[in-house]
Formats: sequence, C-alpha cells, structure tokens
Amino acid sequence: MREDISIAVVCGGKSRECEVSRVSGRCVAGALEKNYRNVIIVELDESIGKSLTENRVDVVFPVLHGVPGEDGTFQGFLDVLGIPYVGSGVLASAYAIDKVVAKAIFTKYGLPVAPDMVIEKTKCPSVKDIIDKVGYDVVVKPAGEGSAIGITFCRDEREIDKAVRKAFNYGDKVLVEKRIEGKEITVGILERNNIEALPVIEIRTPEGSWYDFEHRYTPGFSEHIIPALLQKDIYKRVQELAVMAHKVLSCRDLSRVDFILPDKGEPVILEVNTIPGMTPTSLYPDAARAFGISFEELVAYFVERALKRSKGG
Repeated sequence: MREDISIAVVCGGKSRECEVSRVSGRCVAGALEKNYRNVIIVELDESIGKSLTENRVDVVFPVLHGVPGEDGTFQGFLDVLGIPYVGSGVLASAYAIDKVVAKAIFTKYGLPVAPDMVIEKTKCPSVKDIIDKVGYDVVVKPAGEGSAIGITFCRDEREIDKAVRKAFNYGDKVLVEKRIEGKEITVGILERNNIEALPVIEIRTPEGSWYDFEHRYTPGFSEHIIPALLQKDIYKRVQELAVMAHKVLSCRDLSRVDFILPDKGEPVILEVNTIPGMTPTSLYPDAARAFGISFEELVAYFVERALKRSKGG
C-alpha cells in the first residue's frame, strides 16, 4: 500500500447532479483506499482551496458531474494552485460540457451529428421557424447539462414550445435536434500508450422508456449489453468515431462518448462526457471491467498517470 502521496477525491458541489457525484466520489475513494493510505473525500464548496492546501494534497481525482466542476472551472482552479489532477483540462472540459460548441467541433472535423437548431434566450425564433428547419419530431436539450437533465422528446408544435421554455430554465442556450431513432450505445475511452476504445455498450431500457436520469441511476432500470451486439464493421466504426471525438475535443485520460445508432446509416454522436459516472450503475466502470481492468486498477492507474504527467513524464 502506497503511503507517500495524499489523494483528494473531489465531489458534490451545487450542480443538479451533485448527489450522483457524491455517490461516484465514495466509490472512487473506496477503490483507491485499496492501494493508497492517504485518501480523503473533499466537497466542492467555498473552502475547497483551504481543504486541499491544509491536507497537502498531491493529486486530485475530480468526480464532478455538471456545472460547476465538469465545465473546466475547477480544472482551471487546480492549474492555478499547481495541483495535478485526473482527467481533461480546462478547454476540453469547457468544449465538451457545451453541446453547441462540441457539435460545432464535431462538424468541423466531419463527425456525424444530428441536424439541429441552436436557440438563444435573447433571440428565440418562433416554433414555426424551428419546425421549418428541424421538423416536428425533435429532441430539445439544454446546452450545458448532463445526465439527460432537462431533455424533452417532442412530436408537435405545442410540445416543442413547452419543451423550449422548460429547457431555458437550465441556461441561456437550447439545442433542438432532429430525433434519430435507434439503439443507444456508448464507448468509453482510455488513454494508455495510445488512445484506446473500450468495449462498446448497448443500453437497453424497458419498452416505452429511454435512458433518462431515473434509468441511469436506479439499479435494475437499465441493462448494459457488453459487448454490444453489432456487426463487426459497425462496431469498429463506432469505436473509431469515439476515439476521434475524444481527440478533436482534446480530452485527456478518459471520456465516454454517447451515440444513437439508427437501423441504417452512420452512428450519430450525441455528446462526450469528460468525467463519466463512477457509481454502481455507471457505464464506464462496466466497460473497463469487460476490458479486463478492475475498478481498483482503473482509478489507481489514473492517479499514477496524473502524477507522472505533473513530473513531465
């Protein structure tokens, strides 16, 4: 057991996903304690700087979901303090959390995304304008939330109007996307010697439901098919696209890329998560285990990688 370093697992905060973050944090800390003696859980609050300095923390493992924390703000704070940390840096975090920015980058590099329309609170178009551009069958999303928070599926004018109003409760930008019917799949990314795609997972939920907040975090409410039952060429293509998405956003260490796979045509990238969930129902740890990496090995690897990076390795 290693005793020469102090690790802070930072979680919580004030985001809408703070409780999930705390569950992830406890899971990560418990796994790290198998290999390190000095592991503490630190809440993301006003005293975070004092907590990190007083405990002489050598490396931080952020397990923050949502804003603030997953958007680059906390990563920038750690850069100022000079404390190494696991995961993506400021820019990649900021790019990925903003669905509008991320999609613009994906489009620039030719990655497949759903047709969309970006709406800003200061210049909101009419519902008719939205329908003319994207159609009636759409998904309305807040631009800067994770875990499916604030997302609504719509099929008519009234539903779209109501969904847009709802989404503006979560921020000043809303994304209206053409709804793509298909399988929900996800690919974890792990950086070792190269950037590697973990086994593809298909996410199944009961008929008539989808992978919303409740189905993500309630045991038994979703099924993870690992590896996903896809044709070999499609399976390989999904992994290739996931690696490309990770690269073009300049992500680091790990990420998870979510897709919709229609019955015909290219897989469609939905979003990239720079701090994937680490709860008992989370996808990324499941993918790593299917790849032959235990949870304890996984989190220890990320800590050692962050420390090595800080020393120029």
